[in-house]
Amino acid sequence: MTLDASPPPADAASEARIVTSEPEAGGADRGRRGLAISIVNWWLIIAAGIVFFLLMVFAGLNIGAALLGFAGITSVVWLVGSLERPQQAAVSVGAGRIGRWPDSGLRTGLDAIDQPCVLVDATGITRHVNPEGVVRFAGLRTGFPLSFGLRTTVVLDAFTRLAAGGGPETVEWTERVPTERWFRAVLTPIRLPIVRETDPGPAPDFVLLRIIDRTEAYLVERMRVDFIANASHELRTPLASLIGFVETLQGPARDDPNARAKFLAIMLDQANRMKRLIDDLLSLSRVEMKAHVRPDTPLDLAVTCRHVVDALGPVAAEAGVSIETDITSEAAVVLGDRDELVQVISNLIENAIKYGGEARRVRLGLRRESLPQRGAQVVIEVQDWGPGIAIEHVPRLTERFYRAGNAQSREKKGTGLGLAIVKHILARHRGQLKIDSEVGRGSTFQVRLEAAATSV
Repeated sequence: MTLDASPPPADAASEARIVTSEPEAGGADRGRRGLAISIVNWWLIIAAGIVFFLLMVFAGLNIGAALLGFAGITSVVWLVGSLERPQQAAVSVGAGRIGRWPDSGLRTGLDAIDQPCVLVDATGITRHVNPEGVVRFAGLRTGFPLSFGLRTTVVLDAFTRLAAGGGPETVEWTERVPTERWFRAVLTPIRLPIVRETDPGPAPDFVLLRIIDRTEAYLVERMRVDFIANASHELRTPLASLIGFVETLQGPARDDPNARAKFLAIMLDQANRMKRLIDDLLSLSRVEMKAHVRPDTPLDLAVTCRHVVDALGPVAAEAGVSIETDITSEAAVVLGDRDELVQVISNLIENAIKYGGEARRVRLGLRRESLPQRGAQVVIEVQDWGPGIAIEHVPRLTERFYRAGNAQSREKKGTGLGLAIVKHILARHRGQLKIDSEVGRGSTFQVRLEAAATSV
């Protein structure tokens, strides 16, 4: 059986019930009988032509009489064959459904839905994809098998069950590349009532596949769980410290002004620590929620870098550190979120000031590179000449709450989340973070982002 998988003609909307294949069961039997009759008719015509040719050659039959007789026999044969053909055609049009194209009303309704919707016939051929489906799943194309554009086993297996006469199904799956995403697919069989009068078979006329992006819902739930776990663990120590000092001030140190001043200063420091921790946790959660959406706004990193240097000038001056800049004049435009990339650059410079400021200087570099395999890239480098980081700590620096030196980190009022935030922001921007460090020689943090072709 051959199926016509090409798109319908321009006027197909008014001919929505044209079929392109033989129906099942009784329709198929009639189709085979009609084919046999056609074959017999052709053999009769050929035989008649041979007979009249022999009569002309050996019996001297006049050519005019031979042509007249051949025409008469041909007419009789086609007249007898035509008695079966109308019935066969009517059965095909009334009972056939495989390969049917949806009418304009059904397509218009699907186009109005703000979720990806795909209409597939019982043979697995995609008959319509709404605009949202075209945007979200570019591989789905009308007239091609569903498996060409959606290579998800659970969805294809569910479709197979529906095409065999099963009921509605809901399946879920996860995609890992380029970012982790969660989807839910709702498959619903569609049976047209007019066709069902003559063809009550189990297979549906169409299967409607509706795809729901569940990524944001899953990330919200993960954010809630992670926030509770992280906050309860990290806030326990400063909160216990605050409670202890409050109890001391209410008891033994109630009338001691010196102890009161000392304890209040410590309590303020612990409260600020909790505030920084909560701010970083919320920032990290916001970035993770948007990890599956790549930014598309052109941004000049040269301007952004100069803005960050100006903003951190007072911080560096207070620490006695100078920020040196090496920003090339060459175009450094990327597609990104300005606030998030400002946070990346700020976190790296602040870390260099805190942990590598013994040398009294930090360098911020910005340049554009062209690599054979990756194309044009914009490279940001933050370098310090501090004590450096032991090699065994480098691979774990971007983990949440990991500190290469706990005592030093707490002394510098670090939360252990700065590089984790940097890592997640760069993952959203499809960028890379490279860390080079050697004990006694300082550290270099390098960020690579894909250069944009457009200018700001």
